Amino acid sequence: MTIDELQGKIRKLNSKAGQMKMDLHDLAEGLPTDYKKLMDVAAETYEIYRQLDEMKQQLKQMENSK
Repeated sequence: MTIDELQGKIRKLNSKAGQMKMDLHDLAEGLPTDYKKLMDVAAETYEIYRQLDEMKQQLKQMENSK
């Protein structure tokens, strides 16, 4: 994977991460309604941010090895 390809994936995932953050926020504001969805939405949000962090670290390594 090239640096440009990784940057594109990061941009797409960053957009999705922002949406998930807003969804989690909206869900939290509506508590206790839909509390049963909270763990699923939180887990999905966590996973997206974990992947995003991993990709950013990979990008930094690729840029430093140029």
